[in-house]
This record gives sequence, C-alpha cells and structure tokens, in this order.
Amino acid sequence: MPSGSEGFRPELVTTIYRLMRASDYRALCSVGRFSGSEHDVRDGFIHFSAAHQVAETAARHYAAQSELVLLFVDVGRLGGALRWEPSRNDEPFPHLYAELSLDAVRRVESVALDAEGRHMLPPLE
Repeated sequence: MPSGSEGFRPELVTTIYRLMRASDYRALCSVGRFSGSEHDVRDGFIHFSAAHQVAETAARHYAAQSELVLLFVDVGRLGGALRWEPSRNDEPFPHLYAELSLDAVRRVESVALDAEGRHMLPPLE
C-alpha cells in the first residue's frame, strides 16, 4: 500500500473526500444532491478517497485540471450506503451506493494548481 496507509482502519474514518469540478459543486448546491460523474454512474457508485488517498487520486484522475473543489464529507451522514471496497493496489476505498446529499458535506475547499500544474491540496482532517 502507498505511504500513509500503514495500519489504516476504515472503521475509524470520520471524513472522506471527493474532488469535483466547481461547476458540479454549484449544481450540488442548487439541487441538494449529487448523483455522480459519468465515471461514477458507469461504475454504479460515487468514488471517494480517504485522506491518505487524495493526492494520488488528484494526480491520477484530475491531472492539471483547474477549477476543482475538495469536499470534506461526514461519514456518519452516509449510513449503510457507504462501503469500503478494494481498488487501486487492492487498498480499501470508500464507495457510496446512493446520491450524495449536500447535508453530508461539512466543508468545501478550492483546489488550485501550482506553477508546475500540481494540485495544492488543503490540510486534511
């Protein structure tokens, strides 16, 4: 597993993270729920990351994309629709088998790019 995941225990996680385009976040705010991106809909669940997974997810799936936001999502508000399933490197990732409700989002931060086009992520919980 990648650095930062040693001893990782999903059952202790209280916050998960979702990168998305700022326009998708505005739509979430407008309707109060997010059904997922095209990629999520194709896979049948909404993809999230734990704190130690966000940087790699940003680099792998959002390389050099600007106008992104990072959602801090309260695990306790997602109920049984949240499952931790093996994904990249057979590591458990959080997958939501329901729409994401705006009331589960605790915080939102803009994600800027540095001069080399890498994401500058805010401190994670």
